Amino acid sequence: MQVNLENFKEIRTPIYVLEESRLRQNLSLIKSVADRADMEIILAFKAYALWKTFPIFREYISSTTASSLSEAKLAFEKFGSPAHTFSPAYTDDEIDEIARCSSHLTFNSLSQYERFHERVATVNPSIKLGLRVNPEYSEVETLLYNPCAPGSRFGVTADKLPEILPSDIEGFHCHCHCESGADVFERTLVYIEEKFGKWFSQLKWINFGGGHLMTRKDYDVLHLINIIKEFHLRYPHLHVIMEPGSAFGWQTGPLVSQVVDVVEDHGYKTAILDVSFTCHMPDCLEMPYHPAVRNAETIEMEDMMEKPEGDHVYRLGGNSCLSGDFMGYWKFDHELEVGEKVIFEDMLHYTTVKTNTFNGITHPSIGIVHLDGNLEILREYGYEDYLNRMD
Repeated sequence: MQVNLENFKEIRTPIYVLEESRLRQNLSLIKSVADRADMEIILAFKAYALWKTFPIFREYISSTTASSLSEAKLAFEKFGSPAHTFSPAYTDDEIDEIARCSSHLTFNSLSQYERFHERVATVNPSIKLGLRVNPEYSEVETLLYNPCAPGSRFGVTADKLPEILPSDIEGFHCHCHCESGADVFERTLVYIEEKFGKWFSQLKWINFGGGHLMTRKDYDVLHLINIIKEFHLRYPHLHVIMEPGSAFGWQTGPLVSQVVDVVEDHGYKTAILDVSFTCHMPDCLEMPYHPAVRNAETIEMEDMMEKPEGDHVYRLGGNSCLSGDFMGYWKFDHELEVGEKVIFEDMLHYTTVKTNTFNGITHPSIGIVHLDGNLEILREYGYEDYLNRMD
């Protein structure tokens, strides 16, 4: 089916729409950065895991990163290469299979290393082992997403590392960012080198984690490339890895919804949709942030109980029973009517991997618009999906 990418008038039910042309633009840029900076950039499943699109990814990248047994198996079975795996806590029941599906395995603590390092090497003699380290510095302001906040459960701080690393530790993994720019990475790198540089001569690789939003329009790609080139001059023996997730799916497509009712209470107008923030856009409530809505102006309010002035201003409400399943405010250029589209921009990264079936609400379909303009439905959801989760 051919679809109009401006208004999706042909679509009648909720759907996440991935645009192949936008995805390929991101992949081309990421591959270019990797090539020019002489580093490896891999896909983090925690932000994007639509495995039916992996054949497209394989044209540009060769590896992925996993944080669980399921993600490691997805890498091995569907992406077609073993994963770079990190988990804050490996378990006896899963560690062997994770090791079989992984090329790199990073331990979150020295105690996890002591417990499992010999075992994983027995299971997979070619596996490359690493430690996650914590430089105790991050510019991520939202505490929910800050991996270096005081009391963090992530990584080993410098004061806990031995002067001589265990002989089978080949790399460090350091994740400090969330949709950050190259300038943030530059400042963070100073702390990483100050804290851990004395161990770099004992390593073969370093993974600078995710959160490098290099496909955002205002991201200084050349600055990132130069930072990595200068790092190579200081440490020519180190293989550099980055594992962004959002950068791959950034601005690659919207969530298309419909207005099913408009209600008003004490002067607040709420357009109720056939999608849910808590079920289908949980990051909006967690982060929190106001997603962009096509053909509407986002109105930022310090006090969400204060009513903004003007006509055609609405809260947008989800169709779950959670009282807080709404956000506001957006200003439209007309009165909203039942049946018209509300299109949430940039809804392919994180959203599709964090959705849930709270209330048994029907999950939006997932589709891809190919380069020829045809929409292919990758997945539709129904009662059986909800039923099987409760089984």
